[in-house]
Amino acid sequence: MIPLEWMPPLMFGGLIVFMLIGFPVAFSLMAAGLFFAGIAISENFFGMPFLQAIPQRIFGSVLANDLLLAIPFFTFMGAILERCGLAEEMLDSMAQLFGRIRGGLGYSVIIVGFILGAITGTVAAQVIAMAMISLPVMIRYGYNMRYATGVLAASGTITQLVPPSLVLIVLADQLKTQSGSGDVGSMYLGAWGPSLLQIGLFALYTFFLSRFRPDYLPAVPENELTLKGWALWKKCLMGIIPSAVLIFLVLGTIMTGIATPTESGAMGAMGALLLAWIRRASIPNLKGLIQEAYQNTMRITAMVVFILIGSTCFSVVFQGVDGGFWVEELFSNLPGGWIGFLVVVNLFVFFLAFFLDFFEIAFIVVPMLAPVAVKLLAPVLLASMNGNPQAAASAALVWFGVMLCVNMQTSFMHPPFGFALFYLRGVAPKEVKSSDIYWGALPWVGLQLIMVVVVAAFPALVTTLLDKPAAIVQSEEFNFTEGNEAKPDVSSSKIDEDAPVVFQLDKPLK
Repeated sequence: MIPLEWMPPLMFGGLIVFMLIGFPVAFSLMAAGLFFAGIAISENFFGMPFLQAIPQRIFGSVLANDLLLAIPFFTFMGAILERCGLAEEMLDSMAQLFGRIRGGLGYSVIIVGFILGAITGTVAAQVIAMAMISLPVMIRYGYNMRYATGVLAASGTITQLVPPSLVLIVLADQLKTQSGSGDVGSMYLGAWGPSLLQIGLFALYTFFLSRFRPDYLPAVPENELTLKGWALWKKCLMGIIPSAVLIFLVLGTIMTGIATPTESGAMGAMGALLLAWIRRASIPNLKGLIQEAYQNTMRITAMVVFILIGSTCFSVVFQGVDGGFWVEELFSNLPGGWIGFLVVVNLFVFFLAFFLDFFEIAFIVVPMLAPVAVKLLAPVLLASMNGNPQAAASAALVWFGVMLCVNMQTSFMHPPFGFALFYLRGVAPKEVKSSDIYWGALPWVGLQLIMVVVVAAFPALVTTLLDKPAAIVQSEEFNFTEGNEAKPDVSSSKIDEDAPVVFQLDKPLK
């Protein structure tokens, strides 16, 4: 006889065992869910009909989820822009613009990484494109190898945070509770402040390093700068203007309410195709490029759907054995209140990122933590949301989601599964040592962790741009109640939403 309270931790342990055996994560989730479902049925924790919720959730929350259609559109857009030559043009023009100052090539990589992050949304495309173009140039001009590899990897991972990040779309889909939800538009608005500040932090680190170790980041010799004056600015604008148009098509339409995330993703994909067609003279095989983009999109989309199906199977069984209550009790009773919760959760996610991809963390961990985050963080934001509890709950989820997004950037930057480092190793010249790549990433991981602390300490950095509706004020003249009953306890977690509600006036009309 297994006690019910043992089941949630046993499920987590079983999931780890399945993954250690070598199962892919999606199938490990399914296997752990179905295995412990059999144990729960044999122990009479729930009956066989309970498992009908699994196909219902798969069809309702995965296959019929319009929001998830945005993922293949943004993936396709990034795959097209990866090889259409836009990155090369922007990096060359920015290097010419900033090359005459110490650390100029580093500044150009950071700026171009931010712009590409706002139009591609994929780490692999960004790191590979920038490393192939910029790393040989930085080596030729004597840049410190560890700085060069670190700035390229970090500037590639910024795409995880800069809208239209796929991570933000996935988090918006997973951050849904009865009290509120973090929609994609709000996640994008909330991410702008931290992403701009992180770019500033990267540039500040480059500035101080160029002052204290000028030999690490030398200026490009003046005779090597071939473009000057209007010719230089024209080349810069030729890369920035198409990027600005794409950014408006994708982000402007979402944040102004003109289009849904799926519609804006479709416009972004069409814009990327149009841009590739305009630049077809510099693309050797445009048809082959489009076919390869379709294949990459198919692979990534299939991976996401399989992980979602597996996580749905796991989460339904986990909730069936009262896993939600176990997680809430585990994290709600931490010392330090909401501050202790954020410290423990961020440390937990940071160490999970050593072994799990951001998709896996988002689908497994985030849905379990979202109700606890609303409970603990919404009161912190209540005053800034004009005392509106619904707005505070949704803002708390956006704040929590953006914070986790900043944290999960590190999953691409540290061993053993730092994919940005793998991409960099794959395209770096032979003279670049693997030890330089890994040691070079450490300062930038530290900067990303500093950003996690800043976002946790200053929620206004995320919530300033969010809508702040008017406060909900109870009328002094009338008191609306349900029949003759006393006012219901709004904190109750179980409310019969289908019950008829009868309103009556305690005071007569005058």
